[in-house]
Amino acid sequence: MRTVTSLSVVVLASAGIGHAVMSGLDDDIARVDPFRDMKNRPEAGHGMNILLVGTDGREKIGKPERERYRLGGAPCNCTDTIMIVHISADRDHASVVSLPRDSYAMTPPHTDRVSGERHKGHPVKLNAAYAEGGPRLTVRTVERMTRVKIDHYLEVDFTSFMKTVDVVGGVEICTDKALKDDHTGLDLRPGRHTLKGGQALQYVRARHVDGASDLSRMKRQQHFMAALVERATSSGILLNPMRFRDVTRAVLGSVRADEGFGTGELLDLGRAMRNFSPASSEFTTVPIGRMGYAVKGVGSTLKWDAEKAARIFDALRRDEPLSVRRTADAAVRVPVDPRQIRVRVENGTRTAGLGRRVDAALAATGFRTTRAPVNAAERDVRRTVVAYDPRWDRSAKSLAAALPGSELRAVKGQGAMLKVIAGADFEKVRKVRAQDPGQGEFGVVRGDEVGCS
Repeated sequence: MRTVTSLSVVVLASAGIGHAVMSGLDDDIARVDPFRDMKNRPEAGHGMNILLVGTDGREKIGKPERERYRLGGAPCNCTDTIMIVHISADRDHASVVSLPRDSYAMTPPHTDRVSGERHKGHPVKLNAAYAEGGPRLTVRTVERMTRVKIDHYLEVDFTSFMKTVDVVGGVEICTDKALKDDHTGLDLRPGRHTLKGGQALQYVRARHVDGASDLSRMKRQQHFMAALVERATSSGILLNPMRFRDVTRAVLGSVRADEGFGTGELLDLGRAMRNFSPASSEFTTVPIGRMGYAVKGVGSTLKWDAEKAARIFDALRRDEPLSVRRTADAAVRVPVDPRQIRVRVENGTRTAGLGRRVDAALAATGFRTTRAPVNAAERDVRRTVVAYDPRWDRSAKSLAAALPGSELRAVKGQGAMLKVIAGADFEKVRKVRAQDPGQGEFGVVRGDEVGCS
């Protein structure tokens, strides 16, 4: 997630501040050449594709801070975070696609940068490509997997991330549940929090908050990136040349980039993005087809869903948004995505076809109905009932929100399947959608859908 600081440079440049203020900042950027001698590359599409890579770099942080934020241990020579950021040709929107570091990948033939040994293409976890061949092999591997041509490479570490968050005055995030991770020291109560550099690093590094490990971490990283964009575009930083300069220096001091990405490119891009906002950004993670895909000599990996992933990368090549721009609707926000909730419908009246109507209406709203409604034991139910196991109370509340006036009835031991007993009071199913539209799946969410507002 240290890579969000690179995106912040692009966004902050939208102030249109001239080369006079930015003069000399190019000298702060360490340069790499990830495109040297690359052949048989994907065909270029429209817009700009930036590969953002987050590395460790904890050795640059002082001992007190390393202890406070639990950054012990030796730094790894690997990538901790990998994202493709696509900036549209008209500079109207940005699409951010997270590539899980444990993704199953096949490298092209290459020379190991440590041993000098020549390797044939072989399977690895995606983040291991950096250890074997640095930025160049990382770019080549990503291009081979996605068929998306990478235009620029940006690499950021812990230090740059912490400094940037501090210099913008902290970033506000919201959570509806407690977040605690003993490995990073993250400990947040439900509610709003303004995170400064070190605490923000804990937030984006945490992998042990729940059972989803790296996947839920990437979702929090996306939320943080959206919040950082909101902070940068609404705090006046873009209108204050001195603050803008301080932020860019904080970022660029720990950034490595290709030779073609410098001050001029930042300013030209920034001037075209004056109206950029959280609503202009969208985030997703490559869909996973198989978790725990075992590979001999590599271990447990994540294998992408080839068909769904291909659609995402095809959209990037075509310079198309990943999601349909939603107009305002009357959908009620609920804590659990309807697509996660399994429902069995029963007709509690003697009205023929009521069960089918309720089942179809719930399915159209996104609930996972059985599509096989039955008659209830009681046929004189007046008020529609949502029966649920207490362990799935949040799902029950989400379902009840779609059935105005319904009664919630706890039934111990019922299991994960919720039950709707349609009563004589049923009129319609109300449209609902998740508070976090991407919850529970690798869906696309816009920046304005995951912020505190």
